[in-house]
Amino acid sequence: MINIRQESYDDHYTVENLTREAFWDGNWEAEPRICDEHILVSLLRKCPSYMPQLNFVAELDGKLVGHIIYSTSKIIDTNGKEHEMLTFGPLSVLPKHQSMGIGKALMRHTFVEAKRLGYRAVIIFGHPDYYPRVGFRRASEFGVTGPDGKSFDALMVYPLYDGALDGIQGRYHIDPVYESITKEDVAEFDKKFPPKELYKPIPMEVLLNRLPPAAREALKSVEGKALKYITTRSEDSMLAKDGIDVQAIEIIRSTMHEHGFSWGKPQ
Repeated sequence: MINIRQESYDDHYTVENLTREAFWDGNWEAEPRICDEHILVSLLRKCPSYMPQLNFVAELDGKLVGHIIYSTSKIIDTNGKEHEMLTFGPLSVLPKHQSMGIGKALMRHTFVEAKRLGYRAVIIFGHPDYYPRVGFRRASEFGVTGPDGKSFDALMVYPLYDGALDGIQGRYHIDPVYESITKEDVAEFDKKFPPKELYKPIPMEVLLNRLPPAAREALKSVEGKALKYITTRSEDSMLAKDGIDVQAIEIIRSTMHEHGFSWGKPQ
């Protein structure tokens, strides 16, 4: 049975190592690199935006297997007015305990707490075919965009009650700490943990070489150089591209699954 409780000071190292394990293979850049999610957890705890009331761990048989951390964020409307929201991340589950409902349990528990604390909504950047299964909706449905005014699949909203965002539209901003971590910071911080061989990203060519010409051409414009990057795009958005048809979607799905990535709508 999963036990969910607030993180304590004594959990810090274990949680950071858990986060490191959960995201070690999550690189979508072309070259191997150390993940930065574990240092992000450490830095968030020191930020003014940090929400300790919503910092929870999940235990299974007395062992820490999952963690979720929240910070405040904001929507700035066209009049320059700021509306406080919440974001979470990293949300971490040890690899061998994934697909057991631990991440969903952490989300559902903290959503109840966030509503009790009086917050309107949780807004995240996340897997666009996974998080809707928990109740997230595209931010574009609410007139919410990224800081640059653009909307994209991975930006999603979970209203904590009906009408939570009525009359609120604008550009969404998270704490700058998410964008301020350097490779040097990560390398120094990672010395706290046992040595670990770097994950070698799977190149996008593994997928491109399997696709028919029209689909291959449609995907050449994607920003990511590694296969992992496809997880930031939903099945529907892929299908909307010229050159991508149902056959191509199945090739993408099977290639992703073959290499250990969850992608696409539930079958």
